[in-house]
Amino acid sequence: MEIKKQLIQRQIAGETILVPVGKTVYESKGLFVLNELGSFIWDILPQVQSKEEIVEAILNEYDVDKAIAEQDTEKFLQKLTDLGVI
Repeated sequence: MEIKKQLIQRQIAGETILVPVGKTVYESKGLFVLNELGSFIWDILPQVQSKEEIVEAILNEYDVDKAIAEQDTEKFLQKLTDLGVI
């Protein structure tokens, strides 16, 4: 999936944070803090083409029910879409 905004991922005090850079600094309303699953999804976004590929990757990495993986993926992608990130 294409990431439209310039964001740099940083690990700060055990938290994964996306820091806006360039023009994104002016367009964003601050930093983005990711939980473990959000960080996992963020890391694979450039290599996947669909939500289904993300769900498959989650199922391969975590011991979680497919329905929960689908719901969590949908929520995360919707947030990124609402923010104009993807």
